[in-house]
Amino acid sequence: MTPVAPALKALLDQFIDYAGLFPPAGLSLEQTIANYRTYQNSEYSWMLRWLVVPAKDVENLPTSLDGRVAVLGDADHIRATTIESKVLISAEHPVYCEVTGVDQLKQVKDSGSFAKLRTGGIKAVAIPDVNEVAEFILGCASHRLPFKATAGLHHPIRADYALTYDDEAPRAVMHGFLNVLMASVFAWHGEKNIVSILSETDPTAFTFDENASWNGQILSLEKIKDARHNFMHSVGSCSFDEPVRDLQALGLFK
Repeated sequence: MTPVAPALKALLDQFIDYAGLFPPAGLSLEQTIANYRTYQNSEYSWMLRWLVVPAKDVENLPTSLDGRVAVLGDADHIRATTIESKVLISAEHPVYCEVTGVDQLKQVKDSGSFAKLRTGGIKAVAIPDVNEVAEFILGCASHRLPFKATAGLHHPIRADYALTYDDEAPRAVMHGFLNVLMASVFAWHGEKNIVSILSETDPTAFTFDENASWNGQILSLEKIKDARHNFMHSVGSCSFDEPVRDLQALGLFK
C-alpha cells in the first residue's frame, strides 16, 4: 500500500459517501453497486464510507451491503445505516437533515439529528459562496452539531472546474474537500476565521505529515481525529476515482 501522511490519512478516513447514482455521474444502480464493491477492495478503501441510494432503490440492493447504506428519503428504513432527509423525522437510525439556513441548526440539534449541507450541483447557482459555507460550519461548531456535506466536492482544492462530465460542460469555481475538511477541523477546535481556509486556492498552503497545517497554522493528529469522529462526518460524492486522481496529481498520494 502506498504510504500516506498520517495527518492526511486521518483527515480523509472514511470521508466519502459514494453516490454514483446521482448527478453528474448518474450511473445505473448495477454500475454503482459494482463500483462500490471495487472501491471496497481498492488501495484507498479506507476513504470509503457509505453507499448513498434513494429509498426506492433499497429493495434492489444485495443484503450483503446492509450496514453500509445511507438511505435518501423522508422516513426511516429498516435496512438503513443512516437516513438523509430534507425534513426532520423520527427514526431509529441516525439522520442527516439537509438545512437551507443556519437558523434551522438548533432545531436539528434538539431533534437529535445531524445536519447536512449542500455544497454544489450541476449548475453554478447551486454552489453556495464561502461565507455561507463558513456560517454553516461555524454554526454547527457552536451547537456542537455533527454534519456532512454533499454535492460539488469531487476535487481537493477550491478552483474552476467543469460542473458535469460532458465535453462542453459549463464551468464554475467549486469548493475543495480539503478546504472544507480543514476548515471544519479548525472550527471544531475554536477557530472563527475559516473563510480564508475555504477560499484557499493554492494547494501548497496545505501540508501534511504527522500534523496538518494551513499556511503554518498547525492541527495535531489528535485534533483531526477528534473533529472527524465528532463533527465533520463525511462528504457525499458521485465519484471516488476523481478525488483519488486529484490527490495523486497533487503529490499527496504517491
